Amino acid sequence: MAPPKRILVINGEDEHMSRSLRSDCPIAATLDIIGDRWTLLVLRDILIGGKSHFSEFAEGESIASNVLTDRLNTLVDQEIIERLPDPDDGRKYIYRPLAPAIELLPVIAELAAWGLKHSTVDSPPDGNPLADPATRKKLVDKLTRQLLAEPTQSQNDPTALKG
Repeated sequence: MAPPKRILVINGEDEHMSRSLRSDCPIAATLDIIGDRWTLLVLRDILIGGKSHFSEFAEGESIASNVLTDRLNTLVDQEIIERLPDPDDGRKYIYRPLAPAIELLPVIAELAAWGLKHSTVDSPPDGNPLADPATRKKLVDKLTRQLLAEPTQSQNDPTALKG
């Protein structure tokens, strides 16, 4: 029997530790990495909402700062997003999606569409482009092209630190 696969987890004090994946099921493994209460919302904000700063993620959803820090650190360590010094304020960081995050864009759009259809969430009066399959696909394609066109730090500098 093969040893269990492991994922890297960061706790709030930046101590690295790892934890075993629940199983060899790819869905369970995905949920081990991005399936907690807040990670998909952070990815939604990066991919669809265009947010890139800690303070932007913290507004609107009432996520505790220690939880947000943990989720951002995990996404950086899993190489789903990258953290870069903010060129306008060296005390802050910006977060940008890497290819694995961008690959989740269609999944997040489908989850949003499912929520619009099967929950009590109301669409805005002018409609929601995620509600209609044709406009959803166009939006996802457009956002994917835009996000893939943005160079990442790792593309610019292969020795760049990830944390």
